[in-house]
This record gives sequence, structure tokens and C-alpha cells, in this order.
Amino acid sequence: MTSALTGYKKPRRLHLVPDIPVNMPTTRRQTAISEGKIHPEEEKKKAAAAPKKGRGRKSSKTEEHPKDDAAKQNGEEKKEEKKEEEAQSGTIERGHIYFFYRPKVEHEEAHSLDDVKNFHMLLVPRSAAFLAEQPGAEKPEPSEDSEMKVLEPGADAVPAPPQTTTKKHYRLITIGKKKLPDPEGSGATSRRKETFWATVTAVGDDLVSLEKGLEAKSYQTKTRGERHQEAARPVARGAYAIVNAPAEIPSKRETHFGYRVSHPPPSEFGDVQKSLGIYPASSFILQVKNPLAPATGPQQIHSKGAKYPESLMRDVFGTAEGGEDKPARGRESYGLRFASCETVELLDYEGAELLFIAARAGEEGLEQSLGEGRGKALSLIEDKEAHESVQEVFKELGLDTEKFPAEPLEGSWI
Repeated sequence: MTSALTGYKKPRRLHLVPDIPVNMPTTRRQTAISEGKIHPEEEKKKAAAAPKKGRGRKSSKTEEHPKDDAAKQNGEEKKEEKKEEEAQSGTIERGHIYFFYRPKVEHEEAHSLDDVKNFHMLLVPRSAAFLAEQPGAEKPEPSEDSEMKVLEPGADAVPAPPQTTTKKHYRLITIGKKKLPDPEGSGATSRRKETFWATVTAVGDDLVSLEKGLEAKSYQTKTRGERHQEAARPVARGAYAIVNAPAEIPSKRETHFGYRVSHPPPSEFGDVQKSLGIYPASSFILQVKNPLAPATGPQQIHSKGAKYPESLMRDVFGTAEGGEDKPARGRESYGLRFASCETVELLDYEGAELLFIAARAGEEGLEQSLGEGRGKALSLIEDKEAHESVQEVFKELGLDTEKFPAEPLEGSWI
């Protein structure tokens, strides 16, 4: 500090620190080394032999429990396989389709839609045509050429030729409003497609029981006495395919149902086919209603619904199983209200409620809905089968031509 009067500058105090020898130990370990109690070379050998921390522990755990890791990996692989199976796209079923209508009680004939009591769709599933073997033919030896054979586009949608036996799996579906939704029409608004309900009313493996259910019958009532019900009339025959369209996310999945008629041929379509909403070729989006979801219309109040197993309810609708608080899909405990028909097992339960949403009509629309040449393939095969007689159609179903009139298959009401 400098004095303002004299200009004298006071010297600073210096804090002297004693010199520390370079080799002087500053820690206990260094002191121990200097005294010979610790040998650094031996310490390095022990450190190299000791297990390392961090990632080493994880690997040692794997060596001790290889079975646990294998089981975990196997479980992850099964989950991935299940996801792939659930998201599987392509043809999930193909077969032959038949349409029937039944006149109202005490009506000997039907001449318009007002005279119709029920309208049915009969599905008879078949294996793919390229997988079917001709009866009596010798099975050829497998060769490299046969293994490398490329299938024609849409071959997975073409059903094998129908068999004359009555031992066939079938589903009888009753269509609401007594007609199919019109792909060329609209619903309440111009942007909304027509949507109709349908119910699986019968499932079986023998067409004999189906014939008994469709033939004429009489029954007694308490108020009106004896009543008579005429037999159902076959009105169209063809082939169908059910296809899961590919989708990037589950919420965008759609199941398309398409058919192509062989009898009657398009040139012979009459008022009966037009009134029932039958086109030479048509397609729909097919959905299935969750039987646990509340009814959305008066026609469903009296329906009991299908009794699906818990596993199917969870896989399709995401319904919460016992002990679970939250559903796997959807917000309600029952899961989703509707789901696409991702598996045909949903159609094999009586009481199943289906939703048919009109999609596209015509052969071009059928191809657009089914995709990958399937619509064209169905059209080609049904053009060939159109040359078969009506009697052959009755033989396919084991129906007696004396019990069931054939005129509707030629385009006429009766």
C-alpha cells in the first residue's frame, strides 16, 4: 500500500512453504509401498485375474443360467410368430356360394320382395383347386419341375370342383332386410355405403340336415291352427373368396368377401336377382360383432349371439380375460365392438352376427377388392362352370328337384 504523503510502499508478507521431497509418500498406500508392505507388481496380477465389473456380470449370469436365456428367447420368438399370424394377409377361405329365398307363410309363391320371408346365403368351403387331386388319378412323383412350378395369379382364391357327396361343411347365413347391400347405392348419406346385418343361423357337416331345414313344412299354432311354409328356392350359384387385405397397422385391417355368379349367367339375370341385390360379381367388407357388446339396433335385441371361446374373444376382439382389468384392445372391458373377420373360425358359430358393408360391384370391382388376380381367376372359373346344367347344381347340394323349384335359377319368380 502506498502512502499518499511520503510515497513509501509497504512490502507484502510472504508465506513460506517448506520444500517437500519428490519421493516423499503423500498417501497411506505410497507409505505402505515405501515400507515394503505392498508390492505393485503383485497387485497388477491380482487385478487382472479378478472379474471385471459392469458388463462382465451380465455375461457371467448368462453362463450360469443358459436355460433361462433360451426360454426367454423362445418366448420372444413365439410372440413374433403370433404377431405375424395375426397380421396374415391373403385368401383365408374359398368355396361355392348359393342364394336361397323362402316365401312368406301361407304363400305358395313369391312374386316380389314383399312376398319373401327370408333370404339366405349358403357357404360351402373348399380347398384350393391347385391343391385338389383328381379322384382315381395316380399321384405323380415329386420332381424339381413340380416344386418350382409357379402358380397363376389368384390361384389361391379358386375353389376345387364341387363334389356330389352330401358330407360337406356348410354355413347358412340369413341376410337382414331380405337383400344384399347395393355396392352402387348409398346409405343415409351419399358418402356412406349401404350396411346390412346378417346372422349365421346354421352350421353343419352334412347337407342332408340342410335340406330338411329348407324343404316345405307344416306346423300347428295355438291361435291360427295349421300353418304351411313353402320350400326355399335356389336363386343363384357361384364361387366366393374371403381375403384379408394387407395393412400396416391392426386398426386398418379389412376382410373382403367377394363372389362371382355362374348360375344364372349374367345374360339371364331377371327381376328376382335384381330385387334380392344379387350382382353377377360383387364384393363387401366383412366385419363381426362382439357378442358381449351391447345391441346397436332393434333386430339384435332378440339375438343371443355366438358363444366364442375366451381365447378367440381375446385374440380377435381384445376382450379382457378373467383377472385382467384392462382389455387388450379397445376401451371397454369387452374390447372392440366390431372386428374384421381375420379368421373363418368366427363364422363357424351359430348366432354369429355379421356386418356386410357394400364395397364394389362388377368384375373390375371384384378384382380391386380381392386383389392379386383373384377376381379375374374367379370370373374365369365361373364362366366355365356356367355351362353346367341346373340339375348339376342340385346334385352338388344333394337337393331333390321335385321338392325345390328351379325356375328362380333361370331368372323367374315363383
